Amino acid sequence: MSVLVQYVVVRGDLLKTMEWSIGAIIAQACHACTAVTHLFYNDNYTQAYLANLDVMHKVILEIPDETSLNNLRVTLTNENIDHKLWIEQPENIPTCLATKPYPKDK
Repeated sequence: MSVLVQYVVVRGDLLKTMEWSIGAIIAQACHACTAVTHLFYNDNYTQAYLANLDVMHKVILEIPDETSLNNLRVTLTNENIDHKLWIEQPENIPTCLATKPYPKDK
């Protein structure tokens, strides 16, 4: 099996326009990663990813804004790519999205 990678996509406007702190943005990514791991805990790729904690691979990407993030969510859903869109509460703001781990070549 090729290297397993988890992708995390974070809205750039949270920092640039909405002036969220770096810590708050990192927390959003952590929430999304934890949530997607919980949702797909029994998945074979997730279990393989968790089996070797010292060699986890994550790719962190920026997406411009909420509309782009929602469009990505739709695309991933249509392509049957398991993910979690994190929506910060109580503000109800979609902030980032994390996929479950997948082979890098997929």
